Amino acid sequence: MAAINLNDKRRDVARDICRIYDVTLSVEALHAFANILVPMKVLRGHKLVDEGDECNSMFYVERGMVLQYYKKNNTTVTEHISHEGDMVICIESYFLREPSRIVASTIEPSVVYGIPRDAMETLASHTFEVCKLIFAIYQRSLIISQRKADVLRFETAKERYIRTMRENPEIIRRAPLHNVASFLQMTPETLSRVRAQVTEEGIK
Repeated sequence: MAAINLNDKRRDVARDICRIYDVTLSVEALHAFANILVPMKVLRGHKLVDEGDECNSMFYVERGMVLQYYKKNNTTVTEHISHEGDMVICIESYFLREPSRIVASTIEPSVVYGIPRDAMETLASHTFEVCKLIFAIYQRSLIISQRKADVLRFETAKERYIRTMRENPEIIRRAPLHNVASFLQMTPETLSRVRAQVTEEGIK
């Protein structure tokens, strides 16, 4: 079997990212974007961003699952859970170029592609198409953050669980239950009770 050429693989990933964000790049821009991607094949527990690090890259998850969390009163609080096709960004650190209070760590063996901020911004300064891609990535990240905030404000624990089960079933299926509970801002006991209710009622 022929070995996979790294440049070909990075171009495939670049195409996947453009497809997900519904942005078309010219052949030249696509190749330039592919060339800045940094492939990383990592084990479970690898920290893409540690507390105190500056988040100077976005990370596209090609395979695996990434947990973003922070510590509060000696408790781990799950901020976000990402998987295949998602982009991981510690937003405040990334934009302000300050140490991150959020940790981004894999909870499965994963393949991710780093997108260095400075290299991406240099590309964007020369190519309007790449500007559109950056805007689309930032826009989706902000919308996801806003929607999560609204869900936590206005929905019950059961409604939050059902929404996640329907819109993001991989989180329910693959993430550790204590992380799912924290992500949905409920105790593990409440999550167990809600799961039992949903199962009993046959909600899908």
